[in-house]
This record gives sequence, C-alpha cells and structure tokens, in this order.
Amino acid sequence: MKRESIKELSQSELIDKLAEEQHQLSKLVFNHTVSSIENPMLIRHTRRSIARLKTELTERDNKATA
Repeated sequence: MKRESIKELSQSELIDKLAEEQHQLSKLVFNHTVSSIENPMLIRHTRRSIARLKTELTERDNKATA
C-alpha cells in the first residue's frame, strides 16, 4: 500500500488492514518454508506494508496525545 492510500483510511480500517496484512504475512512465510513460493518478494512487500500501517497508527496516536 502507498502512504497516500493509508492516510485516507480511518482508525478502525487501519487496524483491520493491519490484522489482514499480518495474517497474509504468516501464510506467506509458512508456505515459503514448506515449499518455495512463486514470488518471494511478496514477503518483503507485505512486511513493508505492515510497517507503513504501524507507522501511521503511531503518528495518529502521537497527534491525539499532543
């Protein structure tokens, strides 16, 4: 996900999307461990999407407390 599309999401949508991405990452890692997946770069992209989502949540929390 791009940062612009993440900023448009509401707080609850961010949390839902984060849970969905984390579930997807665990499935990808498991499948890659068992047998090679077609595109291993998906693991990297999913990890980075998770990091972007967590960053946006942290920034919103910091703005709310400030």
